[in-house]
Amino acid sequence: MLRSPRYSRRPVPRQSGGTFSRDEALRRLSEEHFDVVIIGGGITGAGCLLDAASRGLSAALIEKDDFASGTSSKSSKLVHGGLRYLQQRRVVLVYEALAERQRLLHNAPHLVRILPFLIPVFSTDGLINPKAARALGTAMWAYDLTGGLRIGKKHQRLSAGAALDLFPTLSPDRLDHGYIYYDCETDDARLTLAVVRTAVLDFGAVAANRATAAGILKSASGKCRGVVVETTEGDSFDISCDTVISAAGVWSDEVRSLDEQEAAARLRPAKGIHVGVPREMFANEAAAVVPVSGDKRSIFIIPWEKITYLGTTDTDYEGDIDNPSSTLDDVEYLLKAANDNTSANVGLDDIVSVWSGLRPLVKDSKSQSTADMSRRHSITTSPSGVVSVVGGKLTTYRKMASDAVDEVLQHLDRDDAGLSRTLNLKLRGAPEEVPEKVSEKVSEKVSEKTSVGRYGTEEAQVHALAETDPALSQPMHEDLPYIMAEATYAARFEMAVTLDDVLSRRTRARLQNARASADAAPAVAELLAGDLGWSQERTKDEIERYRRSVETEMCDWR
Repeated sequence: MLRSPRYSRRPVPRQSGGTFSRDEALRRLSEEHFDVVIIGGGITGAGCLLDAASRGLSAALIEKDDFASGTSSKSSKLVHGGLRYLQQRRVVLVYEALAERQRLLHNAPHLVRILPFLIPVFSTDGLINPKAARALGTAMWAYDLTGGLRIGKKHQRLSAGAALDLFPTLSPDRLDHGYIYYDCETDDARLTLAVVRTAVLDFGAVAANRATAAGILKSASGKCRGVVVETTEGDSFDISCDTVISAAGVWSDEVRSLDEQEAAARLRPAKGIHVGVPREMFANEAAAVVPVSGDKRSIFIIPWEKITYLGTTDTDYEGDIDNPSSTLDDVEYLLKAANDNTSANVGLDDIVSVWSGLRPLVKDSKSQSTADMSRRHSITTSPSGVVSVVGGKLTTYRKMASDAVDEVLQHLDRDDAGLSRTLNLKLRGAPEEVPEKVSEKVSEKVSEKTSVGRYGTEEAQVHALAETDPALSQPMHEDLPYIMAEATYAARFEMAVTLDDVLSRRTRARLQNARASADAAPAVAELLAGDLGWSQERTKDEIERYRRSVETEMCDWR
């Protein structure tokens, strides 16, 4: 494992008794003074909150929508080094990412799992390009040696038959052989939530969703001294702080304009879309990396619970960053790549979900294509002391956060907080010891309907809810892998505020089957109304709004 002087290996003292309550968070935000306020509740902002709080700083986070509602719930859900970055000779980036992959496997084993990846090698007219085959074999060894071997498995060359055992729908007439290597998959939204809850419940941090940064307050000398906040309920108040971290992803230029009114745009958003289809269409036990005909790119075909999803595209985006939409060209690009390399014959009518996210890439005049732009992060500090962290990728969020908090401490001239403490800091739900297989000793009523991979050691609380009321042990929908108790748990313990919070991010019902989630919406909303105090009018509005959103998402690209 990498060693760095920026990380402390001392045991991290934790506290208990904190509450993950939005009302309590808003009260504390309006009454207390903080060393640092983080703007942005995606994975990077969440990481900054935990890093700062675990060092002993008083830290708060505000998010204008919901935790992980932007890019951090719409990624490819991979914790990986990025094999293609080796081909671009970005060895340091891959080395760093693979080291962070191992830390996540240790710190969040309930949310991050090892996944085999298959690279099929296809022939053209019965012939294999020997130069390309050698290059691929070399890349496999390079990935292992750069850090891939840390996972405890090395790549292997597979016969065509062995490859088909893992992925039976690959085109058998062209498949010559394949390579298998290992990376990791995660639930990106639940990982983000786990990081936020760890900071709040274990280290006394404060976090609130549906709280928008509307202004940066400055002292007479022009230094940042606070943030103006507006809530979705129409309330407005000031948060007092010594400095601010902007971790707003593709919204970073908007936050920057609050601090530096005439600041030039730094970001070049890149859109990536994914489509989900029923898992049985590909019948794959392993993920696959397949080439895109006529392009130099590849796409992933990844199994995840009830679906297999295809992704991702990588194109410039100049539209509304609050609502990135998929197009028919985007969808057909993915379907063609999958159909060219498999016998699945996926059509538009087979799609059960579509999601579109934006990567916050830092502008680079040397790169014409977003696919060629660096995924390294950038940290800058404005004259007022606002620290901005942009770029990067899901896998390296912890390193990005550590670097950002280091910058804050340097700006504040603080030497009492010490080094980053997150190197081996386990997230909420992580078992103390990682067994070969997480315990399956759960209630017989619900063991087949919910997953330890969403809650870890906290799953018992979900089961306890289900056992108090038989209705809560029922599935949300026959085509969804979630039970009603998960909605109740989200409202009571995970700061879910809307129906969309529950169906899109606390569970991933929308991604597993968008229309099934819309069908489940009335029953889930009625259940949430009791915990969240919704009127009949509000409940009806939540259902209609969610269904409209799903219909737009599933129809606009057709």
